[in-house]
Amino acid sequence: MLTKNLARLAGAAVLAISATAGPALAQWQPDKPINIIVPWSAGGSTDQVTRVVAPILEEALGTPVVVVNQPGASGSIGTKAALDAPRDGYTWTANAIANNATYAVTGLVEDTSIEDYHIYLHVANVPVISVNADAPYQDFGELLEAMKSDDSVTVGTAGVNSSGGMALAAINEAAGGDVLARMVTYDGGNPAVLATAAGETMVTTQLAVEQTEMIRAGKIRPLAVLSDGELIIEGLDPIPPITNWLPDMHVAPDYFGVFIPTGAPQEVYDTVDQIWAEKVMTSEALMTYATERGAVFAPSFGEEAMDKAMPVVIAEACARVTRGEAVLDPSEIGIDCPEGM
Repeated sequence: MLTKNLARLAGAAVLAISATAGPALAQWQPDKPINIIVPWSAGGSTDQVTRVVAPILEEALGTPVVVVNQPGASGSIGTKAALDAPRDGYTWTANAIANNATYAVTGLVEDTSIEDYHIYLHVANVPVISVNADAPYQDFGELLEAMKSDDSVTVGTAGVNSSGGMALAAINEAAGGDVLARMVTYDGGNPAVLATAAGETMVTTQLAVEQTEMIRAGKIRPLAVLSDGELIIEGLDPIPPITNWLPDMHVAPDYFGVFIPTGAPQEVYDTVDQIWAEKVMTSEALMTYATERGAVFAPSFGEEAMDKAMPVVIAEACARVTRGEAVLDPSEIGIDCPEGM
């Protein structure tokens, strides 16, 4: 089950602290507020977790840490704003790492790769396929048949580069490319979920953390999670894995985090490394958020974070090539696709 993976990841994160913790005192003392640009609208998955992590950083750094929502173009507008800002350590961004690593592949942000950032991951998220509460489909199998036979089925996502958009593309690929359902895009995961709850769209494939409130309120019904094990969310019935219907589908959690563009003084990264190890990786607030929202508590940074996230980065970059969405070969930014992908 996904909850067992959660426990293993959480345990590994706690054990890693002794190996990654830095000196007792932080080296960098910021003298003005730090902005974290969230390139999605308020209330979505990235916004939610960033607002949990920001107060932890603020207390440790002794300066305001301001979350700035700057949505648009599947998160690329806010991401580019962070990259274009002065590289002084005072402008960061937040996102799913697969997005930051593949914007150049799709041409949304040119001349960039994951090497442009120091990486600080906090949770892993999984998409859930949910329908409006009044939809006739009782399980994902029934919905999949409708999606393959009826182009009037609408799916609300935050865009092609969002977790929901990538989930829909992955479902189509696993189903043999026969899905006729139409994607309707919004400025973030929260608006996409609300659209499904209101009946504006029939389905959403956004992340579990973006859907839990509407599921608890009975506005949408979850049919499957993009995982090979059921998803347990506190207070809700288990959500069955999509592999019950698409057994050969490749599934992997998407890691989310905070990213500091390279080029700042080294003391910035050294200090945030230490704070991540000592404060974020032991945060009760972050653990509670993950448990209640259906995320996986999995904080890491540096090479450990990169090693953990690269499987989903490679999968997403290479899938974009397969689906004809790439304008750049992933190898040009250091992502090599295995044979057959």
